Amino acid sequence: MKQLLTILLSFSLLMMGCEEEVDTEITLWGEVYSVENTTELDLSTSGLTGSIPPEIGNLTNLTFLNLGGNELTGSIPPEIWNLTNLTFLNLSYNQLTGSIPPEIGNLTNLTYYLILGNNQLTGSIPSEIWNMTNLTGLDLGGNELTGSIPPEIGNLTSLTYLELYNNQLTGSIPPDIGNLTNLTRLGLYSNQLTGSIPSEIGNLTNLTFFSIGINQLTGSIPSEIGNMTNLTYLILHTNELTGSIPPELGNLTNLERLNLSDNQLTGSIPSEIGNLTNLTGLDLGGNELTGEIPDSICDIYWSSSEFYINISGNQLCPPYPSCVEDYVGEQDTSGCN
Repeated sequence: MKQLLTILLSFSLLMMGCEEEVDTEITLWGEVYSVENTTELDLSTSGLTGSIPPEIGNLTNLTFLNLGGNELTGSIPPEIWNLTNLTFLNLSYNQLTGSIPPEIGNLTNLTYYLILGNNQLTGSIPSEIWNMTNLTGLDLGGNELTGSIPPEIGNLTSLTYLELYNNQLTGSIPPDIGNLTNLTRLGLYSNQLTGSIPSEIGNLTNLTFFSIGINQLTGSIPSEIGNMTNLTYLILHTNELTGSIPPELGNLTNLERLNLSDNQLTGSIPSEIGNLTNLTGLDLGGNELTGEIPDSICDIYWSSSEFYINISGNQLCPPYPSCVEDYVGEQDTSGCN
């Protein structure tokens, strides 16, 4: 009996030793990490190359993972979706390829940022992302993503910034985007979006940056944009927008940049534009604007030491205000009296 107990005790100690050796440490990019004690891993801009090792999925206590700004290649390993304690994930500015799989929905604790921007990711945005209702930041910009922006985007009411720029997204901007009232930054530029700008966009009164340039948007500029009084950047250029410039834009007195160029806007420049005395850049070029340039535009010119203005390529009539007469460029004055 004593011999049997000795054998069992020895076996137990052997097994305990094996357990201590298995998965207690892993090596990533030449560094050893404790599986139990590693909760944050910040290797951003560290010159990492090659693919993301699947062993990273063993660090199940991670809450913060930042691999941004490296030269990582290949697809995102599925083991990353095992890191269900993550609250922050940044894989941006690498050379990652492949699609974003539905398993991303496993990361139910992501409450801060999901940043996959500026890679070479393809395919559509998985619907599981629209269930991450606690996210405060979502950046998928600068990839090759396709498909449309679904109405379910309106579920992400905690978002403070949303970047989907420089992809190949199609379809219209859903009115449900107006639910994201905590947004301070919205970048949808350089896609293939069509349809009109929904009036619900005016609900986003906390926005400071709004860019939907370089799309195929039609219809008029909604007057509700005048409610977004915290805006410093309003960029709507290179679309197919029609109608006149709403005078309500004069409410946006915090604007520093206003770019409405290369659309099909008609009518005159509203005198309310002179209220925007914080502007350092105003671009209305390449439209079909008519009438005379309001003298109030000089209120902007004289209030800024570095004021850029482009109003060329319209149908604006002389006499031109003295402050901009050197900047009117080519104008079609055939319709002027």
